[in-house]
Amino acid sequence: MAHTLGEHIAEIRKTYSISMDDLAERSGVSVELISKIENAGLIPDLAPLIKISRGLGVRLGTLLDDHEQLGPVICRAGDASSAGRFKTGLPEGAASSGGHHGMSFFALAADKTGRHMEPFIVTIEADAKQEKSTHEGEEFIFVMEGTLSLEYGMNKETLNTGDSVYYDSIVPHRVFSANDNPVKILAVIYTPV
Repeated sequence: MAHTLGEHIAEIRKTYSISMDDLAERSGVSVELISKIENAGLIPDLAPLIKISRGLGVRLGTLLDDHEQLGPVICRAGDASSAGRFKTGLPEGAASSGGHHGMSFFALAADKTGRHMEPFIVTIEADAKQEKSTHEGEEFIFVMEGTLSLEYGMNKETLNTGDSVYYDSIVPHRVFSANDNPVKILAVIYTPV
């Protein structure tokens, strides 16, 4: 059983006899980035992960999950901090030029089989760096704490605690802290089958 994201991707590639070059062509993600994920433990932003999952012909959750459950998955208060947690960037202590981008993701339904939505609690540090991304699907964000900046296409919006937004992910977008304080959001990402 693979234990890291990179190991999951490499295992699926080998199972389906897909080379890194083939995966890069199918997904539109560079061979260099795929290699960094598999070999250096890089955890990219969600957009490349969604593209890689499409290139492999699997759900995004397949890359992130260790085990699955058929029935409802309940995530109790306080459990989100231990459920499927990852940070974008390289693992702690890894040498990198970019490193951690200041975004921590806590999966809320990591064990649910066959899901098409990926719900996360995301903490965005004030220093988070993220390029605009675009991918299939839709996203819903609810601001739990702090002030969030959203760039969506050419538009810029500020969302405060209690505000929410629902948008098509195919439009270039990014979110980040609007000030020097962290932001905590509920993010639900839907990707069609």
